Amino acid sequence: MGRLEEIQRRRTFAIISHPDAGKTTLTEKLLLFGGAIQVAGAVKSNKIKKHATSDFMEIERQRGISVATSVMGFEYNGVQVNILDTPGHKDFAEDTYRTLTAADSVIVVIDVAKGVETQTEKLVKVCRMRKTPVIVFINKLDRSGKDGMILMDEIEQKLGLTVCPMSWNVGMGPDFKGIYDSFNKRLRLFSAHGKQTEDDTIEITDLADQRLDKEIGEKLADVLREESELNTAVYPEFSREAYLSGDLSPVFFGSAINNFGVKEMLECFIDIAPPPTPRETDTRIVMPEEEKFTGFVFKIHANIDPKHRDRIAFLRICSGTFERNKYYQQIRTGKKLRFSNPTAFMASKKNVVDQAYPGDIVGLYDSGNFKIGDTLTEGEKMQFKGIPHFSPEQFRYIDNADPLKSKQLNKGVDQLMEEGLAQLFIRTSNNRKIIGTVGALQYDVIKHRLEHEYGAKCSYEPINLHKACWISSEDSTALKTFVDRQKRLMAKDKDGRDVFLAESQFSLQMIQDQAPEIEFHFTSEIQ
Repeated sequence: MGRLEEIQRRRTFAIISHPDAGKTTLTEKLLLFGGAIQVAGAVKSNKIKKHATSDFMEIERQRGISVATSVMGFEYNGVQVNILDTPGHKDFAEDTYRTLTAADSVIVVIDVAKGVETQTEKLVKVCRMRKTPVIVFINKLDRSGKDGMILMDEIEQKLGLTVCPMSWNVGMGPDFKGIYDSFNKRLRLFSAHGKQTEDDTIEITDLADQRLDKEIGEKLADVLREESELNTAVYPEFSREAYLSGDLSPVFFGSAINNFGVKEMLECFIDIAPPPTPRETDTRIVMPEEEKFTGFVFKIHANIDPKHRDRIAFLRICSGTFERNKYYQQIRTGKKLRFSNPTAFMASKKNVVDQAYPGDIVGLYDSGNFKIGDTLTEGEKMQFKGIPHFSPEQFRYIDNADPLKSKQLNKGVDQLMEEGLAQLFIRTSNNRKIIGTVGALQYDVIKHRLEHEYGAKCSYEPINLHKACWISSEDSTALKTFVDRQKRLMAKDKDGRDVFLAESQFSLQMIQDQAPEIEFHFTSEIQ
């Protein structure tokens, strides 16, 4: 198969949702269909018997939530599917935002009982800004929840998506009978064994067919006919062009835990989802069909295998062909690097790959060379854009709780910060280290990982700060004067950039008014 054919058969997407909507469960059922795993883990009420395949960190298994993006790939009907399973918890949103830069499309999972939740709104807003194609999967139909029409209205109003139902539920909760695949005109009957077969599928091209009454009962058959008629009148017909431009979102119903409705969505997804898309750099747009290799690092994970203490950089390939043992240039440092054992992922399991194509995610063993946002090319000077750092909202001093392990603590903190788990600031006035995070849960994760992965113990001390702002100015003298004058509130980030530590919204506003020549930045694009 040629390079262009390989590119066209790639589908790389992220799964996003509010916590507990069933995102990780859906990921596992997709992997089951692809034959990538034989038995799914079950994550129920945080009591984990068989651990979810994509939740491989110890703290994830303890809490029953995803706290890091997992990368998994499998082949289905001749299509190479690459899944990025992201954290749903708001405290780890920054990891998810960065992951969206590596995805070509998105599947949003919504709990039928809870509807659209806050974190889902924030993540979909990012997708809409980027014009990322979105598919919606309404999950947990085996439980009672909101009416389908009400949910569709909620999705349109809260998420700002124009929706197009591709399947429709027949009852829900104890009355759940199945789904009607309106795209392919067939009814799939529900049974809770989680092994849906073709015997459960009935071809019904006309909803007036009396077999419908026989299979699901007259009452539900009449409701389905009425709602299908209403759907046809209210919602637009599916258009792949509108979906690819981010203007139309197909909606599917199902129950991931019961493996129901997932196959319909997967088969539709591989038909309509975009192959690898162009990526923007600081010099030009990179097209996936180009012959020369380019790619960027969107995530770094230390100790993915605690036994080997390995550190892996996740590289999204944007153009050309990535080849094992070939030299590539790291643009930030100018170094020539080659990789003898690049890996493809199935969660924590890895396979060495000789070649990879645009859309693929490759793991590169890293001894500390990489930072998030690094660009690799065959020599062309460029930097991929759009990988953000956000201004933290919570701050604490980090102290060494075991003086004999200061080396391990420093190494652990440095590596976890390079992963993008949180941000490190060194206060100019006293050289104390400050950890800045989006949410409080990140502090627990850092403490746990320092102890279990690096053998170091830390303690935290509260600090009263409102915001950390990166500062810049076209007037270098004014910038130096500002930094000297505000020394007590100044810090450096891990890349040595000046950061102003505002103690309150009021003081920040006052400083901004007093120093109009200084620009205050609340996001920092990773360079």
